[in-house]
Parts: sequence; C-alpha cells; structure tokens
Amino acid sequence: MRPASLEDAGRIAQIYNEGIEDRIGTFETRLRTTDDVRAWFDGRHPILVVEDGGAIVAFASTSRYRARDAYAGIAEFSVYVARSARGRGAGTAAMRALIVAARTAGFWKLVSRIFIENTASRTLMKAMGFREVGIYEKHAKLDGQWRDVVIVERLIPENFR
Repeated sequence: MRPASLEDAGRIAQIYNEGIEDRIGTFETRLRTTDDVRAWFDGRHPILVVEDGGAIVAFASTSRYRARDAYAGIAEFSVYVARSARGRGAGTAAMRALIVAARTAGFWKLVSRIFIENTASRTLMKAMGFREVGIYEKHAKLDGQWRDVVIVERLIPENFR
C-alpha cells in the first residue's frame, strides 16, 4: 500500500477500465486514458495503490463531493481491484489505507454510491464501518437499463471541528 504517483496513472486507468467494462461498479461508459487519471491528482484528494509482487492490483481514491464550502470536509471515494486480484484482500487493504489518508487530509466523512446488486462492494463497505444510508431508485441508466444504487457513508469523528 502506498500513495499513488503520476507514473501510476496508466495502470490505474487499466484497472478502472476493467470496472467500466464489467458494468458492476460505475455508471461510466467511456474508457479512461492515462491523461484522464493524471487529472485526478489535485494535491487535496488521496489516491492510493495496492501492490502485489511489485504490480499494482488495486487503487482507492477520493474526489470532491460538492462545490459548496460547507461540504469541503466530505469526499466521495472509489475503490477498484484488478480482475485478476479480486477476492484476495486488495480492496480491504486499499480501503483501510484510504480511511487513514482521508483522516490525515482532514475529511470528516467519506461517501459513495454502490450498485444495489454489487454484494462484494457492499460487504466490504460494511466491514470497513460504512453504513448504508438509503437507496437512490432509478439513479441513472446504464446500457439502457435503470439502475438503483445504495448510498454509503463513514464518519471520521476525529476530524469534527
């Protein structure tokens, strides 16, 4: 587990693109390039990678939740694991490190949305202390089909000011 660098952007894009292709983790349909991922590095939001045998097998990242100043301490998060490494703990390692990095960065809450049928992600989030807040029904269409998502959040109480 380590902070990602710009040099990791290509591999992060590959892993994210697997998630896009699998249609279980994101509404995105356009595959990402290395340059797209490099734009995520804003100096404010942690991006972490998990390595296995020197190869990146997973990443977790945060991004801006909303533009209003009142929400500056809330971050959206994502976690993606390479197909070849799923079910081996890389997602758990990524999320543990991301929670610590988010705390260090001063965030007081992490939030995301998970496809309702993505039981692996929902199970991971529950194990990481996230709570399911509710369901957005028919949140958006993916491949012409309406999809529901579960809203998850985790408070970081050390950062309440």
